[in-house]
Amino acid sequence: MKNNMQRFKQRSRQLRASQTSAEARLWQALRGRRLAQWKFRRQHAIGKHVVDFVSLDGKLVVEVDGVTHSTEQELARDQDRTRVLESFGFLVVRVTNVDVYENLDGVLEMINRTLRPSPLPPEVGYIRLRSS
Repeated sequence: MKNNMQRFKQRSRQLRASQTSAEARLWQALRGRRLAQWKFRRQHAIGKHVVDFVSLDGKLVVEVDGVTHSTEQELARDQDRTRVLESFGFLVVRVTNVDVYENLDGVLEMINRTLRPSPLPPEVGYIRLRSS
């Protein structure tokens, strides 16, 4: 189990270092809570998959798909991947490189509308119980 986790961490680091220009552009708009204060992670492992972007609090995965995601085999693989991620409670949205390049504002608006807030408002935080 520990070896698998190390492998995923290493793969995540490799993917972050070699992100596509569309991923880099979207990351600049999402990082540092720039989208309505939502925290995003990039190239994050969920189960056996490394996703492009995820908001853990918003339960949303954003995948940026290039031309390699247009074959029948790739589309089937993407559907399987989506089912697995949904089994962890995430909603998965896919945008294309073209969407990011030509309509970044529209992509960000769609992401913001799709995020699902956590059950507790952020100002509630954690409650500490005193022990007797």
